[in-house]
Amino acid sequence: MVLGELSRVSRPCSPLDQERALKAGWLKRQRSIMKNWQLRWFVLRTEALYFYKDQDETKAQGCIPLQGSQVNELPANQDEPGRHLFEIVPGGSGEKDRTGISHESFLLMASSQSDMEEWVRAIRRAIWAPLGGGVFGQHLEETMLCENQCGPQRPVPVLVEQCVCFIRQRGLEEEGLFRAPGQTNHVRELQDAFDRGEKPVLDSTTDVHTVASLLKLYIRELPEPVIPFSKYTQFLSCAQLLLKDKEMASESLYFSPTINTYQFMG
Repeated sequence: MVLGELSRVSRPCSPLDQERALKAGWLKRQRSIMKNWQLRWFVLRTEALYFYKDQDETKAQGCIPLQGSQVNELPANQDEPGRHLFEIVPGGSGEKDRTGISHESFLLMASSQSDMEEWVRAIRRAIWAPLGGGVFGQHLEETMLCENQCGPQRPVPVLVEQCVCFIRQRGLEEEGLFRAPGQTNHVRELQDAFDRGEKPVLDSTTDVHTVASLLKLYIRELPEPVIPFSKYTQFLSCAQLLLKDKEMASESLYFSPTINTYQFMG
């Protein structure tokens, strides 16, 4: 793996201050010449991963462009425990684009395994979202807006529709559904496929527990629950009303514009 100085690709970039960050936190980056590690504050935005000297800096020291890039977790080295490494490989690795910038891999280190996995998922979403993917961890309204612009109108995301239809066809009599775990590797493969904007085929060779695990993972990673935080108390009120007057509670839940569930239930 060839490691390059981040500044080689950082000069043409300028962060959009008005754009909200997708993720921010401390990471270490490896320099190409000295091979030493620098602790920097990283901010992930749609087009690039920017790094700063610290949280208070307003001018980025540089950035890694993300368009066409890949991000990979690196296996742990037993001789160097505690190093949670991942790399970002720009598109056309090993070549040069029209600007003369070398496409090299950039090595980064997180403070823990979970932190590294969160960064990898967030960066992959930033890379794949413009391609119609990146649905895991994406706000539900953003996913629906993108999918309805790119294809036929649907009441739910493609992933949810595919999983639910498959489970209804093959899993309603399956023991332990949504309790027994699926095949971890296959769940990850399906997750990556949907995140890349693909529509993987679920057929007779697909384990129903794997599909159920995939659906649970998608719902669990939503930034906001299916029942939004702002409507939580209203749903509780409906549940309490349900104990007193079932018909009135059902009408309140179904027609209330404040709860705004009619479009999903109709």
